[in-house]
Amino acid sequence: MDPLIARLGLALAIGLLVGLERGWRERDAPDRSRTAGIRTFGISGLLGGILAALATALGAVSVLVGGFLAFAAIFAWYKAREAAHDEDFSVTTVIAGLGVFALGGLSVAGDYRAAAAGGAALAAILASREILHGLLKRLTWIELRSALILAVMTAIVLPLLPNRTLDPWGGFNPWEVWFLTVLMASISFAGYVAVRVLGDTRGLLVSSLAGAVVSSTAVTMALARSAVSANSPLPLVGAASLAAMVSVLRVCTVVLIVEPSVFVVAGIPAIAAALAFAFCGAFFLVRASGDHKSGGPARNPFELVPLLLFALLFAVVATASAALAAQFGGGGLLASSMLAGTFDVDVSVLSALRLVKHSVAVETVGQAVLAALAANAIGRLSLAVFAGPVRFWLPLAGITLVAAAAGFGAMLLPPNF
Repeated sequence: MDPLIARLGLALAIGLLVGLERGWRERDAPDRSRTAGIRTFGISGLLGGILAALATALGAVSVLVGGFLAFAAIFAWYKAREAAHDEDFSVTTVIAGLGVFALGGLSVAGDYRAAAAGGAALAAILASREILHGLLKRLTWIELRSALILAVMTAIVLPLLPNRTLDPWGGFNPWEVWFLTVLMASISFAGYVAVRVLGDTRGLLVSSLAGAVVSSTAVTMALARSAVSANSPLPLVGAASLAAMVSVLRVCTVVLIVEPSVFVVAGIPAIAAALAFAFCGAFFLVRASGDHKSGGPARNPFELVPLLLFALLFAVVATASAALAAQFGGGGLLASSMLAGTFDVDVSVLSALRLVKHSVAVETVGQAVLAALAANAIGRLSLAVFAGPVRFWLPLAGITLVAAAAGFGAMLLPPNF
């Protein structure tokens, strides 16, 4: 078959696909009362393909440009008359018609695969009007701002950063620091969105689990403060234990995404500790009774100041970790991981994972990840002792010891277990 015929067929198919969606929406309208339906859109796509073929054959792109301008003027004029009659201010059909014409031209004179994908995407967007409009009605300003910040961080800031180390130890790479900052914020935002989808974020269990996706330390602090005035702190202890479980599982997810080889070393002990936190938390929640107030919904993970502080801390710790590892070997890495993990386990883990690319042994990095998890658990417990009553932090200390014993026991398992 002549390739031109096949490409013209694709141009026609794109128009028919979009016209099918447009025609279905206006299927109850009287005949000859609408500017464009399935036939008009089909012909529009074919016309774009024909003019593109003529422009290619004649070596004159002006044929395609002039045809597009003429088509746009005629189509818009008819649509304007229809809109005046119906008192309709939507320009969607006009834009769709222009898009069909352009995609028809692209299918003949350009990449036909891109044209086919564009036609399918255009039809899908048109068919998703109710879904998109409903999403806009439920969308809050915090979520919209978060999406815009993520877009700027990813599409504008990230490409501008140099992708090379700038320090003598090979620890500070601006591109990697920013990329991993975006990654952590995205994982946290996924938890924020999950809570929005589920609805009620004020319940003890839901808010604690969702908050732990952002910061288990913050959740533990909030629960410790609530325990001061609670009749029974046991449900709060159970929620804090489950928050610790989420924190460990979040670290496991990051390890799997960033450096899967390290998961072989740190994965089994970390999962064992997470299971211990889960079982203990469920036990305390089941044994407890009564409703308790939680610390509120998770904060928005795309606040600029915390993100910039995270990136700054990550850069400092990454450089320090590389310098200590270069100077003292594995012992230096373990020390820096424990120090940083006390304050922020994400910073510590990401800094350690980066060193796999700098010839640090996978076993050493895995031990550093486990050290960061242990230090973070100690840091959470210390804050609970500072902010909460004994009847809150003492059971939490027992749970932490059980989780540590489970993780240590998993480390002692034979390699082929």
